[in-house]
Amino acid sequence: MKPAAFQYHAPTTVGGAVDLMAEFGDGAKVLAGGQSLIPMLALRLTAFDHLVDIGRIPAMRGVERGDGTIRIGAGTTEAEVGSSPAVGSSVPLLARATPLIGHFQIRNRGTLGGSIAHADPAAEYPAVAAALDAHMETESPRGSRSIPAGDFFRGLWTTSMEPDEVLVGVSFPIWPGRTGFGIEEISRRHGDFAIAGAAVAVEVDGDDRIRRCAISLIGLGPTPLRAAPAEQYLVGRRMAEVEAQEAGGAAVADLESVPADLHGTADYRKRVGAVMVARALAAAIREACRDGE
Repeated sequence: MKPAAFQYHAPTTVGGAVDLMAEFGDGAKVLAGGQSLIPMLALRLTAFDHLVDIGRIPAMRGVERGDGTIRIGAGTTEAEVGSSPAVGSSVPLLARATPLIGHFQIRNRGTLGGSIAHADPAAEYPAVAAALDAHMETESPRGSRSIPAGDFFRGLWTTSMEPDEVLVGVSFPIWPGRTGFGIEEISRRHGDFAIAGAAVAVEVDGDDRIRRCAISLIGLGPTPLRAAPAEQYLVGRRMAEVEAQEAGGAAVADLESVPADLHGTADYRKRVGAVMVARALAAAIREACRDGE
């Protein structure tokens, strides 16, 4: 099929993109990498009168390290994120999530901002943003604002951005000290969206106790979900005392609205999700242990 007719706009500045979105409102959609939007348009799953391509805005690309954060422009490609030394050293969880996204052709075109703004609960970058409490930076005619990940994802393919807002960047906190990270997922084929998965980060104190823990679930709800019960179970425990399988069970025990489709029932996704949490947690703890050696 072919997409419905639309007008194409290619601004070269952030202000130009904001003006276009303000002018056309609900009738316009930002086009970043297009790896999710274009197939949806072609299948007539959605339609817009105007597409605003932000791929020609230099100010929306690049990686910058600041005071305790890494800021990544929304137009930065997934391939650029994955190959960035600054991202690899400062936000390892984001770097490790990147190879799980589709295939290299997709990562060469897809963007960080496009993935996060699309807000697919089975996607990796939204889950990492939720786990690390990232902040999404937007611009609109009313000015700029920073939206915490916990307030950003509202539902399937839905965010808290207004129709005239443009996502311009994402800031990820850098976890200091003894830390470990892990991300695990299962899919039918390499490159498919995850049936279930988990992104885990831990910070350990000098007594080998978990000081801070973040667990984000992939594909187990309408948004990327934080597994608060499992996080509470882990904080304060010595790493040697952690039962990864018990934490995995706690992470999925109270889940509601788990999707079910031809790839798996809700019960199957929960059982697989518990295993993914356990594996990602075990990997994160092993890494934190090495940092203490």
